[in-house]
Amino acid sequence: MQNLNTHSFDAHNPSTYIGSSFHQRLADATGPIDFPFTNDYIFRAALQKDAVILKGLICSMLHMQPDEIKSLTITNPITLGQHIDSKEFILDICLILNDDTHIDLEMQVRNESDWSDRSLSYLCRNFDQLSKGEDYNASGTAIHIGFLDFSPFPDAPEFYATYKLLNVKSCQAYTSKFVLNVLDLTHIELATEEDKAYGIDSWARLFKAKTWEDLKMIAKQNSTLQQASETLYTLNCDQTIRDMARAREDAIRHENRVNKLLAEKDACIAEMKTSIAEKDASITELNTRLAKLESLLADSLNK
Repeated sequence: MQNLNTHSFDAHNPSTYIGSSFHQRLADATGPIDFPFTNDYIFRAALQKDAVILKGLICSMLHMQPDEIKSLTITNPITLGQHIDSKEFILDICLILNDDTHIDLEMQVRNESDWSDRSLSYLCRNFDQLSKGEDYNASGTAIHIGFLDFSPFPDAPEFYATYKLLNVKSCQAYTSKFVLNVLDLTHIELATEEDKAYGIDSWARLFKAKTWEDLKMIAKQNSTLQQASETLYTLNCDQTIRDMARAREDAIRHENRVNKLLAEKDACIAEMKTSIAEKDASITELNTRLAKLESLLADSLNK
């Protein structure tokens, strides 16, 4: 468990130290960002590394004020830069807010057509935190926040949506302890005035920034976004972090290739089955016609 009430940088490692010279390097940075926030390893590394960013993001997404956060603890920290087996590439961030709220954060750029079920599974796991013998009333709130680079419901896109258990007739809330939030990074233009008031659109633009020029322009809006851009820069300067971020991209690329080949294989099999079915139907039809002709011929011969 990593408690984020305290935070420090290693001054002996230039790639993790934020000083005046670092700011100057960031100021001079131009061109494409090699590994932006949409790289889920970078997303995880930035939020684990910098408590200010994590706290600021949580405040925006949950419409909270900074002084409302008394404690914020990562319960599944990873060792940044350490090799992670491809089977362990589940980079959602599990948090406990103020000792009673379980939060799961996940950056997801691939649409695998299973987001509803996947996010619900994560949420259920987070909610089921009772120890044996504990009263059910002791259950804390569980919140899952997905940052998606695709629209989970293309026919009804929404920038920032909140889902809860409700009565389908009266819309009466069943419980306030079970919440799914989804941020669609592809529809920032749909941000409401409330979204903008809490800076959620600014976070989305920061996450989507592809160049250092765009990132610095967005980060000018407030100090937390500025710190987020600084942390992103340090991560991009750290070779071990870069190796892991690149490995993550390679793993996704490989998985996409495998999935594409599997889809092509399934399509080929389906086409073959259709062709075989059509041939079977044709053979059946020919057999029927042949039997009819044989019957007619037999009748003719018997006359």
